[in-house]
Amino acid sequence: MTNIIKGFFFNSGVKKGPSRNQWRQFFGLLTKKERGIFLVLLFLFLGSFIFLSINFYLKNTEIKPDRGGVYIEGVVGGPRFINPIYAAASDTDRDLVELIYSGLMKYDASGKLVLDLAKDYQVSEDGKVYEFYLKENVFWQDYNALTAPYMLTADDVIFTIKAIQNPELKSPLRASWLGVEVEKISDLAVRFKLKSPSAVFLENCTVKILPKHIWQDISAENFSLTNYNLEPVGSGPFQLKNLIQNKEVGVTSLELVRNSKYFGEISNLSKIKFLFFKTEEDLIKSYQKGEIKGMTVSSQKNLPALAGERWVSYSLPRYFAIFFNPEESKILSEKEVRQALNYGVNKEEIIEKILDGKGQVVESPILPEVYNFEKPSKIYEFNLEKAKEILENAGFIENGSQGYPGKRIKIVKKEPAFQFKSRLQSGSQGTEVTELQKCLARDPEVYPEGKISGYFGEETKKAVIKFQEKYAKEILEPQGFKNGTGIVGKSTQVKLNEICFKPPEEILPFSFSLVTVNQPILLEVANLLKSQWEKLGAEVEIKAFDISTLERDIIKPRTYQALLFGEVLGYVPDPFPFWHSSQKKDPGLNLAIYENKNADKLLEEARQTLDEEIRKEKLEKFQDILIEDTPVVFLYNPDYLYLVSKEVKGIEGKMIVDPSKRFSDIENWYIKTKRVWR
Repeated sequence: MTNIIKGFFFNSGVKKGPSRNQWRQFFGLLTKKERGIFLVLLFLFLGSFIFLSINFYLKNTEIKPDRGGVYIEGVVGGPRFINPIYAAASDTDRDLVELIYSGLMKYDASGKLVLDLAKDYQVSEDGKVYEFYLKENVFWQDYNALTAPYMLTADDVIFTIKAIQNPELKSPLRASWLGVEVEKISDLAVRFKLKSPSAVFLENCTVKILPKHIWQDISAENFSLTNYNLEPVGSGPFQLKNLIQNKEVGVTSLELVRNSKYFGEISNLSKIKFLFFKTEEDLIKSYQKGEIKGMTVSSQKNLPALAGERWVSYSLPRYFAIFFNPEESKILSEKEVRQALNYGVNKEEIIEKILDGKGQVVESPILPEVYNFEKPSKIYEFNLEKAKEILENAGFIENGSQGYPGKRIKIVKKEPAFQFKSRLQSGSQGTEVTELQKCLARDPEVYPEGKISGYFGEETKKAVIKFQEKYAKEILEPQGFKNGTGIVGKSTQVKLNEICFKPPEEILPFSFSLVTVNQPILLEVANLLKSQWEKLGAEVEIKAFDISTLERDIIKPRTYQALLFGEVLGYVPDPFPFWHSSQKKDPGLNLAIYENKNADKLLEEARQTLDEEIRKEKLEKFQDILIEDTPVVFLYNPDYLYLVSKEVKGIEGKMIVDPSKRFSDIENWYIKTKRVWR
């Protein structure tokens, strides 16, 4: 057939290719069978050409993120302070601040500290002076060359730090900046002076910067009340476009758009929208309807309803624990009680039953598994029998009567208000004689006259003799006497004290209150702890408050006996704010009111050295001291689970120091894609 085709077109004088008429003539010369074979060959040729073309295209191109796409996240509860100096108290506020504002430093996609607004920094040899040099041409999101020609400068940095330090503004970040002096070197350079070297100061510098031109005229009284807290202007990768709220439920939605003036790498996403819900159930329903593309779920019970979805798991340097306040509870001031409560907690049961296995047991304040430190030399493994033994040895008996059936109590004997200590005889007078006469008068057989004069006369002497002879086995016989002497000596004093001035008893029930945040997970943990400790004979009352009430009315004045709460460490471990004795009172974060001079010294030295090995050694010693003192029950470090639609790409789980830092690599997130030549 090939020869026929060649011969036909060659003899027809075809040079540039056959015309339509020539093809018709050609097909007319072919038999039906030959036409079928020809069409099959033609189809195979075209198919092979298309396949090879596609294969060539695919091999020589790759999929890359493309600009565009809207990411929608659902959140329980709405924003209140989209303001760097107040946002620390709210997950939602921190999320938005992370996207809208920038700091001198930031965390990169791997969770490490890198430059952000600063293009460089220098540290003095003694570690007490930090100088930062800002990038040029960093624009505020409201920048307009004609009407608002504001660029970010050293003045904005200084204004922000001084606002945080101002006690009238009540910023939760104030404790981290106490004692730090900030001064202007030039329009694009600032200097920080520290009282002592700090290995964690660079982490402080991740604080986001406020625009001075907007906030400088706001009074201290109105700083937390102004509408600017919900109308943020920053220098970050996204800026506020729209916020919808109503009087009844507050903010219902918020829309951010890509900041075209951003000095860093521009995000692929064109918009990020936040929808705010009253309950987690409403949030999940919205996701299942396809209305949102991402969310954080606090209650593990909701995970089965979301089985098969895409979860991104982040690790955070944080832990949840029970902090004991010895100043509010006598029994919790006893080390043995705190040890028993430690041995009485089954941490694995908490993780399996409540966290659905998505967490790790914590035994130390420095999270050695996270920071590659040595594990503590001592831990409190779950051991009910050992816990009961410790309580018994500490005087807490089971099945106490006196109004505490089935619970443990401790009977504490106190020093009596009065004791006979002086030798009394005929002619003595004063308070002790008065008390002697009162004591003897209690027994009419001994002192029928019952005269209280304060003078040791003949009647009193006779009464003493009768008393001595009544208790001759304890008073006279050990001394070799048969008859009373009428002199109040040591043996007589002992018996008088025993009968008339018995040491008063104080009954200490093994009970205390446990305070926590009114959140489903923490309430479940609190109730499980209660049931575990009840097996030791403890009576535990659970009290739950919303986070703002808890922080204002309970944590700040330290009016709790035991507190179930979480603490978050930084990229550089620094237990100082949580355990140094100087941090026992607000705004410090020493929630266990812990004080130990050796621990204080180690924390100070660890914070001041810039040598990682020395800091590691100091913190490992500190953890052993604190664990021995048992001011706390360490519980668990939960996994941070972030549900994201498979449509959203470029997200990778890693260690982050705070849930809001999941947005630290927002420039890598994308929804749309394109093919480009390699």
